[in-house]
Amino acid sequence: MPEMPEVESLRVFLTDKLVGRTITRLDVVAFSALKTYDPPPTALYGLEIDGVTRHGKFLDVSAQGMHLVFHLARAGWLRWKDTQPTAPPKAGRNPLAVRLHLDDGSGFDLTEGGTQRKLAVYVVADPAQIPHVATLGPDPLADDFDRAALAALLAKAGRSQLKGVLKDQRVIAGIGNAYSDEILHVARMSPFKPASSLSDDELTTLYDAIRDELAGAIRRAEGLAAKDLKGEKKSGMRVHGRKGEACPVCGDTIAEVSFADSSLQYCPTCQTGGKKLADRRMSRLLK
Repeated sequence: MPEMPEVESLRVFLTDKLVGRTITRLDVVAFSALKTYDPPPTALYGLEIDGVTRHGKFLDVSAQGMHLVFHLARAGWLRWKDTQPTAPPKAGRNPLAVRLHLDDGSGFDLTEGGTQRKLAVYVVADPAQIPHVATLGPDPLADDFDRAALAALLAKAGRSQLKGVLKDQRVIAGIGNAYSDEILHVARMSPFKPASSLSDDELTTLYDAIRDELAGAIRRAEGLAAKDLKGEKKSGMRVHGRKGEACPVCGDTIAEVSFADSSLQYCPTCQTGGKKLADRRMSRLLK
């Protein structure tokens, strides 16, 4: 799933490609992806794009008071094309969900793999009309997201587990499964540690890890084309997706906790005092 660093990199990439161009057509191939119907996609036709912004993991293409907003979900991606096919795409068993056409013949495709269809596209006059945007928590790289702001969020979360708190878009916007694993590894904290149990020093450590990991991932992606961002994300991971490999810090074997539809990875030596975690329901390791 693309998370905040990849979405921010896509924002920069699209800003260069889109601003000043005019939308000529929007082909909706997978109708399940379109979550709004009023105004219709045709309301974007003939409008000049004036900006690309990010709301957590949502990308927002603005054009003269209208907004094309999309969330790539778990298996979605954006594919840029300097020359888009002119013939209307056919619906069928292909990953194409939405195709945007611009006045110079270029544009992008929104695609989605897998069997689950969760990619979401909205055409709205105001992004705040989208419930999941309206309820987003603060951006962790915003200037006003300081240590005190994080402390307040963790205190409000109570004994909820850190992993879940970091992933909750209503608490902090933009962090997902992968970067929460990386942040907790850098902070040397168990994913099951209660959010409100951090000492002052641990709070500072976690805050620094959040800012440094996300900013570092964005820096690594600078100048990359959209097609190269997935590879950069994977290559930069130390523990996420690396079950069975050696921890690059201590050399211990990276372990995994599996859930119904996801999993987390961690280093027992770095994060849990050498103890292996069971699943979320059975683990008694809360420190």
